[in-house]
Amino acid sequence: MRKLILLPAAILLFSAACAQQLTIEKIMRDPKWIGTSPDNLFWGADGKTVYFSWNPEKAPADSLYSITLTAQTPRKTLPAERQHIQVMANADYNTARTQMVYTWQGDVFLRDLASGKETRITHTSDLESGAGFGFHDSRILFRRNRNIYSWEIQTGVTEQLTDFVNGSKPAPRTEHLGAQDKYLKDQQQELFEVLKEKKAKTDAATAFNNSLPKTEQLRSLYLDDRSLSDARVSPDGRFVVYRVFREAGPSRGAMVPNFVTESGFTGELRTNAKVGTPQPSFESYVFDRLKDTVLAVKTSAIPGINDKPDYVKDYPGRDTVKKTRGVIINGPYWSEKGTNAIVQIRSQDNKDRWIMLLDAATGALKPLDRQRDEAWVGGPGINWGSLGWIDENTCWFQSEATGYSHLYTFNVNTRQKKALTQGNYEVQEAGLSRDKQYFYITTNEVHPGEKQFYRLPVVGGKAERITAMTGAHTVSLSPDEKWIAYRYSASNKPWEMYLQENKPGAKPVQITNLAMTDEFKAYPWREANVVTFKARDNQMVHARLYTPGAAQRNGAAVIFVHGAGYLQNAHKWWSQYYREYMFHNLLADLGYTVLDIDYRGSAGYGRDWRTGIYRHMGGKDLTDQVDGARFLAQQHGVDPKRIGIYGGSYGGFITLMALFTTPDDFAAGAALRSVTDWAHYNHGYTSNILNEPYTDSIAFRRSSPIYFAEGLKGHLLMCHGMVDTNVHFQDIVRLSQRLIELGKNNWELAVYPVEDHGFTEPASWTDEYKRILKLFDGVLLKH
Repeated sequence: MRKLILLPAAILLFSAACAQQLTIEKIMRDPKWIGTSPDNLFWGADGKTVYFSWNPEKAPADSLYSITLTAQTPRKTLPAERQHIQVMANADYNTARTQMVYTWQGDVFLRDLASGKETRITHTSDLESGAGFGFHDSRILFRRNRNIYSWEIQTGVTEQLTDFVNGSKPAPRTEHLGAQDKYLKDQQQELFEVLKEKKAKTDAATAFNNSLPKTEQLRSLYLDDRSLSDARVSPDGRFVVYRVFREAGPSRGAMVPNFVTESGFTGELRTNAKVGTPQPSFESYVFDRLKDTVLAVKTSAIPGINDKPDYVKDYPGRDTVKKTRGVIINGPYWSEKGTNAIVQIRSQDNKDRWIMLLDAATGALKPLDRQRDEAWVGGPGINWGSLGWIDENTCWFQSEATGYSHLYTFNVNTRQKKALTQGNYEVQEAGLSRDKQYFYITTNEVHPGEKQFYRLPVVGGKAERITAMTGAHTVSLSPDEKWIAYRYSASNKPWEMYLQENKPGAKPVQITNLAMTDEFKAYPWREANVVTFKARDNQMVHARLYTPGAAQRNGAAVIFVHGAGYLQNAHKWWSQYYREYMFHNLLADLGYTVLDIDYRGSAGYGRDWRTGIYRHMGGKDLTDQVDGARFLAQQHGVDPKRIGIYGGSYGGFITLMALFTTPDDFAAGAALRSVTDWAHYNHGYTSNILNEPYTDSIAFRRSSPIYFAEGLKGHLLMCHGMVDTNVHFQDIVRLSQRLIELGKNNWELAVYPVEDHGFTEPASWTDEYKRILKLFDGVLLKH
């Protein structure tokens, strides 16, 4: 048992209701101290059983539990059945939902749902995967060694549909003889009877073989120097649409030293390459099995394919040559009968997303919808997100065309586009009902900090709200769509599982009740007081506010900056930052006012908020923190000279920018696992926001704290894991050298030798937050 550490400034948290002691160590130790929440809900094939991961026994790992509609007390499944149940969770069903197919231990199985009869389709040493129905439900499709096979349900015949081959097609074997060699060969035939007879026999055998009926051969699809990325079969089995990619060349990933190893020798962890590393190129093709032809999907005629981003105006004279941008084609998504197919296409510079109709017979593309964003295309349901078909001619998708992610339909015959939802809120999840009469959607229409579940007619109109409790619901719909099982949480209550009829006004039944231990319940955890304040550009900013009692108020404040950038924390459900939530309760009981801001770049508030940091991280996202500090000073009695700031990852980056570029607004800051120079972060995240260092150096220079370190005035604590494979330890080392060369004082670096980006060891969490509290107590309570 670890001995409790009672810090001088954080010894006791008393309330009128309880005298429960909370310490930094208790807050930071194993989360099972809080309780155990269910997770990963899914319905069984019978449509009456719900499975979920749970750990009421506080074991080293979760186990699989189940309930039924009639027996709602959770039952722990038997070890022998768990893996099989979880595999079937990813099964595919035929249209009538009378049969299901799945892979189990590398083989394919078909099950009749009415009789329970199971048929083993494959029994091989090869690994089969990706089993599903095809050929209008008459065959089972599966993959083996990257190729696609089909098994006909009625006859049991297996057919190989593709033959992807590494390398190039062999050149035809032809004999090219010069005049001299031809003379010598002809002379041999003229002089020697034995050679003449051998040639006559060979010619006769060749002629005989050529006269035989030709056996059908599967066309080989040569990959050359590329790799297969995806392959999909049309509903009738005629077309195989596949995507290949070619690496741009060897990329140089960073090597992270690992000092604390079992062997005693220093190890190395290979991690992602830095932003700006050359990216792969992609191509898509259609293999017509009926005509035995292969056609390239032509992208040169995509509307706007040669458009340059607006930021190039800042670099006159550069990149004047017209270039076709690289794209990635995802799909196709076929209508049920295979009448039409749509693809979703993304430009590799992140500025465009197209929904296009694919004519598989010709490889031609026809535009349906284009979403252009001079920052980057994103938002809920947009990134390879939700789309499909309502009928043979009407497709649906999500788009941020209005500034918020909403649901649209498009008739490919009439070319009529229709918005099914609209308003200043986001459709965060969408799916079509089995009968294709309704959409089931999750939105934050009620409040940006809530997630509610609705049923919406496919023709549009008023959506019916199914869930009602304040907070968030993550819903799993039963196969017959009569029931919903979901996880629900409020801001001061962790996730529990509920079961409810799928209709408005239905009463939810709570299934689990162990997300809070008695010890955890003993303390009166604050509900999230979600407030708004006005930023300098008149935008309303959402934040969580934690206020101390009048007797405890000390006049100091702490601003917390959540990580990830595109993430939401000023909401009304249980925060993934549960340690920070508890720490903020501790700070409030110690007299601090705490503000947790959903700054520019955060999720949940639409396109303009999401892209508010484009080309300048440390711009509006930072001024939102500064405006929040002024809000505390003006409206909550906080001394503007006694405000601290802290956060991890993106929050650590903002903390550095705050202390370096607005040093008079924050007396102290704790920057945890911080990005210090965006040119050293990964490509996928960074290129969306800042483009690339060699194409948009202006954006990188004004967004990277390392260039502003000379501005440090206050007290800075930096904490970083030494085996961080996300934000590399090298980042904080480079900044430390900068601070040393600048002769800066009042800063320190705490290193954690065994920690990656997300800490796992309670001792590390405890040490980190002891240092944070010591910093704030030592600096903010001095005045």
